[in-house]
Amino acid sequence: VKLVESGGGLVQAGGSLRLSCAASGKIFSINAMGWYRQAPGKQQRDLVASINSGSTNYADSVKGRFTISRDNAKNTVNLQMDSLRAEDAAVYYCNADVSHRAGGPTVRYWGQGTQVTVSS
Repeated sequence: VKLVESGGGLVQAGGSLRLSCAASGKIFSINAMGWYRQAPGKQQRDLVASINSGSTNYADSVKGRFTISRDNAKNTVNLQMDSLRAEDAAVYYCNADVSHRAGGPTVRYWGQGTQVTVSS
């Protein structure tokens, strides 16, 4: 399974970006999909938003500014980011919890990451 992200780039503070992620390969079904980010100098990736069966979850820092959406038919997940702040700058990674067969376990896959830079 391969996850390919797109849509990162440079934006001014207060601006918007839309990230997209498409999953392909041997996929029977996908449970949760989501976005994490790793800020400069930080070792860990932090959850930004996730979506599963229409239920969404957001980090407190992005609530009201970011919107996650999903197209199940296309195995894609998007992240609309509005009112961007300097502290949103990070490498953003998408993930997908994939089942390869009916009744099988889920495996979490990650994309390669896309850079988001916010200028003040």
